Amino acid sequence: MESKAIAKYQRVSPRKTRLVARNVVGLGVEQAMNTLRFTPNKPAGILLGVVKSALANASQLGGVDVDAMVVKEIMVNEGPMWKRFMPRAQGRATKIHKRTSHITVILAEGRE
Repeated sequence: MESKAIAKYQRVSPRKTRLVARNVVGLGVEQAMNTLRFTPNKPAGILLGVVKSALANASQLGGVDVDAMVVKEIMVNEGPMWKRFMPRAQGRATKIHKRTSHITVILAEGRE
């Protein structure tokens, strides 16, 4: 049995989020949540919330052992960019891309 949760339009760079997500794929849910809880990056807090949401979705299904869930997959895709400009020297302006992410967490039953 699988459980899934999606967080869209998160104001964090996909590249930085993938670095944190790579550390928890394949771990048990409890160990993954502890790893994310003590990782001092912004994406870790966002991923922790999505993992908790997927776990809550799994608990709503009948006959699922929540303690035996494993983080099967975390997909981090690009969302829309906020485009801004920053004034620079001699009247110029440079672009700033404030990136967003769509994060999908899939939990599956089974041991690590």
